[in-house]
Amino acid sequence: MKLATKIIHAGAEPDPSTGAIMTPIYQTSTYVQTAPGQHKGYEYARSQNPTRKALEDALAIIENGKFGLAFSSGVAATDAVIKLLAPGDEVIAANDMYGGTYRLFSKVFEKFGIKFTYIDTTDVANVANAISPATKLVWIETPTNPLMNITDIEGVAAITKKAGVLLCVDNTFASPYLQNPLDLGADIVMHSATKYLGGHSDVIQGCLMLNDQALRDQLYFIQKSCGAVPGPMDCFLVLRGIKTLHLRMQRHCENGASIAQYLRTHPKVERVYWCGFPDHHNYDIARKQMRDFGGMMSFTLKDDSAEAATKVLSSTKIFSLAESLGGVESLINHPASMTHASIPREERIKNGLSDGLIRLSVGVEDAEDLKDDLAQAIG
Repeated sequence: MKLATKIIHAGAEPDPSTGAIMTPIYQTSTYVQTAPGQHKGYEYARSQNPTRKALEDALAIIENGKFGLAFSSGVAATDAVIKLLAPGDEVIAANDMYGGTYRLFSKVFEKFGIKFTYIDTTDVANVANAISPATKLVWIETPTNPLMNITDIEGVAAITKKAGVLLCVDNTFASPYLQNPLDLGADIVMHSATKYLGGHSDVIQGCLMLNDQALRDQLYFIQKSCGAVPGPMDCFLVLRGIKTLHLRMQRHCENGASIAQYLRTHPKVERVYWCGFPDHHNYDIARKQMRDFGGMMSFTLKDDSAEAATKVLSSTKIFSLAESLGGVESLINHPASMTHASIPREERIKNGLSDGLIRLSVGVEDAEDLKDDLAQAIG
């Protein structure tokens, strides 16, 4: 089945009682049993819900996996993966990542005795050199948030499999439309479904996709026991969003390429971070493991100061100044004070995230309008 057809029909079965083509919103907390322990596969809505089950099936299908698990947020999905570990275990993580992930790792789990080592994963040799007997998990984003760094998933997977270490890939920036890490050897794929999967800035949700039954059972136990599950309405919204993922992503990619090229030629712009440029570090890897390059990018002005960036951030009329990404509307963001403020400044600067960096989530509006908006904002 081709990708577009798969995306539209994934997890969708007509409702057996009415024939409804859309999965109903099963707004219930519990289910009637005919006798103790005798039920129709559903006991209590924290453990199971038919709307969530349809979504989890869809998530697995679009990521070419066997199992999907939905969570109340992307951070909750990440939290579940780290709960596979024990005190003394080590996680090797990319040194450029979403600030909320870093906050969870450094402020919550470090105090429970889990060690986090941050490295540049764009060179797979760094991963091989960093793995120790204590390493149990490698966590990567590709493309990364917000510097758009690319890591060779297949290369890292070869290293982790040899070492007996789990590999989890945050695939939020690419979406399953552009990249499928399970096909490249990853053990777990994580998404903030709030972003491209939902696609309309109206839901908070996260998910995990995987192939291993035993690993799925462990994560399902954590999902059920810790209770960070999404409600049925949220599941319905993500199911609805998935049906247009391929259409939206095509436009995100077209607009992204147009805006990236425009910014690169702007006389006041110093550097554009977008993985679709042939001179981008690891461009060949991006081209190999991705179908296109997406609508996420960052840039710095020649005046690379927070003050100059703030002037641009406060002057756009179509790009909305807001956190998040992946919706149909274009967003502009200041990572240093917004999405990545939880990372200490010295760490941000060391990793290349300057105070003047501006991040764009390019939406599906008319590209010429978006360029005109940036032109008047940058001046």
